[in-house]
Amino acid sequence: MDKINQYRQIVKQVVTYYSRFKPSHGDIRLDTVFDEGQDRYSLMQVGWDRGKRIRGNLIYITLSGEKVIIEYDGMESGITQDLIDKGIPEEDIILAFVPEKATSLSS
Repeated sequence: MDKINQYRQIVKQVVTYYSRFKPSHGDIRLDTVFDEGQDRYSLMQVGWDRGKRIRGNLIYITLSGEKVIIEYDGMESGITQDLIDKGIPEEDIILAFVPEKATSLSS
């Protein structure tokens, strides 16, 4: 399997893993959205909590070239280590939500 296809599979595994979590309150479902044509992968929350509509991304990842770009990571412990543990090298992960001067994963 080539590198980009391997990364696609890993990203989908990690997003799917988090989609199985049950939010601690409210009537909220977690939906995976996988667009392999444009290499966009997300986990959306949709539902109701305390009379208010809940909707939005919890995870949003794009692939570009041979890089995994974490555009948004709303998970409490973060997903970066999960991606690394599954086989994506740290140097191929870009934290787009961190200011450019602070993008080192080890800082």
